[in-house]
Order: sequence, then C-alpha cells, then structure tokens
Amino acid sequence: MINVVLCDDHAVLRRGIRDTLIEATDIKVTGEAGGYAELREVLRTAPCDVLLLDLNMPGRGGLEVLATLRETHSTIKVLVVSMYPEDQYALRCLKAGAQGYANKASDPAELINAVRVVMQGRKYLTAEVAQMLAESLAQPVLESPHATLSERELQTLIKIASGRRLADIAEELMLSPKTVSVYRSRVLEKLKLSNNAELTVYAIRNQLV
Repeated sequence: MINVVLCDDHAVLRRGIRDTLIEATDIKVTGEAGGYAELREVLRTAPCDVLLLDLNMPGRGGLEVLATLRETHSTIKVLVVSMYPEDQYALRCLKAGAQGYANKASDPAELINAVRVVMQGRKYLTAEVAQMLAESLAQPVLESPHATLSERELQTLIKIASGRRLADIAEELMLSPKTVSVYRSRVLEKLKLSNNAELTVYAIRNQLV
C-alpha cells in the first residue's frame, strides 16, 4: 500500500485529488494539509511514502518546503502537483529534490501513474519535461531573464500579470504588502522593466500566464 499525504491550500482541489487516488486499490490517502505548518503536524502522525505538494501556498512556498523536507523527511518522495506551466517550474522542482512534477490539469489516471512511478524510486517526467531535459543536454540553452528570479519573485510576476493587486497577492501568500512590493521591485529590476503593464507583456510573451 502506498501511503499518500496531500498538501494544497485549496480544500476543493484536495478533495478532487483524493477522490482520484482512492480509485486505486494500492493507494491510501493518510493525511491532508493546507500549508507547511499544518503539514508538519500531519507528518508527525500520518504514515507517508509519497507527498503530493502544491507550489502556490500561503506562507512558505513549495520550493522552500521541498528544501526543508530534504533535511527533515528525506525518505518521503515528493510529487509536485501544480497549475504552473511545466516549462517554468518542473526543472526547478526536480533540482530542489522533487521526484516528479504533474500539472493539475493532467488526466486522473496519469496522476495515479505518477504516484506509482515515484514510489518505485524513479523520476516522473511528462513527455514535455523529458523533451526539455533532452534539449538542455543536447545543446546549450540561453537562460531566460526570469530564470534568475526566486520562487517568490516568479510567483509575484505571474500573479501581477494575471491581474492581481499587491494587496491580494500579499493576502494569498500571507505576506505583508510591503514585502510583496519589494518582490515586485526586484522583478522589475532583474527583468529591466518599468511597470506592471510591461510585466504583463513580458509574462504573456514568455508564456508564464
């Protein structure tokens, strides 16, 4: 039996994933968490072989959680399940210690397959991610300017380009508006842009939204 814990701040999405996984006779959902603080408590008592982790959570982001889990729960295999484009986050997650990356829009049967793959100690890669890895090995790839952004900076860029106000972003990420404003300033500086309109155009051109 594969013991799975879900970590996603959206209860409805957790329910959808749970309903998908319970169709598999060899998978058991042993716990759920809406954020890192809650996840720590769940992992103290719930058996966990595979953690399904969302990236976009309040407080600590998914990449930060990944780094911490490598130190505190190194035996747990992490499958990131996110809405973010694979070409922007999959390789980041794999480098941070995840065993796989799946999009929330994936076919339910494929999500079950992904859990089984990482449980076997293998990396779960979609065809798109595998192609990206192959291309990166075949020839040098010029890094996009946004590849230098931190996780929070990239999240801020995507949310601004999606039409969110700084106050809304601060509430979603459980940060102060001042902190989000600092992230915005860093993004503008690193991308050599001037305002939110230019941020939005950049995000669209680079298929971030």
